Amino acid sequence: MISLQPPPEARRRETNRPRRFVFLLLDRFTMLSFAGAIEPLRIANRIAGKPLYEWRLIGEGGISATCSNGASFQLDMGLEELDRDDTLLVCGGIDVQRATTKPIIAWLRREARRGMTIGGLCTGSWTLARAGLLDGRKATIHWENQDGFLEEFEDVKLTKSVFVVDGNRLSTAGGTSSIDLMLKLIAADHGDEIANTVADQLIYSSIRTDQDTQRLSIPTRIGVRHPKLSQVIQMMEANIEDPISPADLAEEVGMSTRQLERLFRRYLNRSPKRYYMELRLQKARNLLMQTDMSVINVALACGFASPSHFSKCYRAHYNTTPYRERGTQGTPGMPGMARLSI
Repeated sequence: MISLQPPPEARRRETNRPRRFVFLLLDRFTMLSFAGAIEPLRIANRIAGKPLYEWRLIGEGGISATCSNGASFQLDMGLEELDRDDTLLVCGGIDVQRATTKPIIAWLRREARRGMTIGGLCTGSWTLARAGLLDGRKATIHWENQDGFLEEFEDVKLTKSVFVVDGNRLSTAGGTSSIDLMLKLIAADHGDEIANTVADQLIYSSIRTDQDTQRLSIPTRIGVRHPKLSQVIQMMEANIEDPISPADLAEEVGMSTRQLERLFRRYLNRSPKRYYMELRLQKARNLLMQTDMSVINVALACGFASPSHFSKCYRAHYNTTPYRERGTQGTPGMPGMARLSI
């Protein structure tokens, strides 16, 4: 099992006082990310035979919070002042923009001024960024939400990592990445042995670090292990705003355009041009659903010189226009992150 070495600046906690985590549950938060964060703490206590950690559930109103699958949780308190030594984790999920209210932003900024450690789980990173708590910091968010996040928060150094620890700011990509972050924190607090034991209890045999990326490799995603095909798709994904011609893609990997066509037809049942178009339209849909960018700017960001051409291609692929797609996603200026899948 991978050893989790604490960062040089981290020191093991010598006090007998349990470390307290406070979970801010936003409306329609993701249960998986929340459970992946709180369960390692419970198991660590059980293994140690004493309370190494304690936790509180809070939220706006202080009564209850409902996650994206409809389950409700009773809260311990509302947006009250926390201890400076607490670790605050914001649990986000679907429609995080609507859930990030003005009172929550004001409260987060007030708590941040006191120097406490604050993190975002899943789309909770969006809430931290909206409050200005990630400016100049490295952070991560679920890969489906990265396009919109990049357009909206230019001062945040967004990565594709599973989780990020940047000083007293934490962030995870969602899903099971909360487990990886908590195992790292437990190792920093109490050593690798207890963290590895927690992982064993979770049947979690492959602990990821902040150097691991979120998505599966291209060969795994497409179900084909062909080096040149993977290389071409990687170039496509990296050049959405300024698409590369099939001829140039073929030349880059040392084959003819006809060979590249046959390769895509054989393994992906579509032409390189069609596959590239689908990638660009997918990013366009993400931007339409996650940001308030104009349709024209979305078109330009996805390599379409003409709004009319963009609209035509979008309708052919999604059976609706970009304008209608935008109209179905929340209210003007408050788009919903509806494509979060976990």
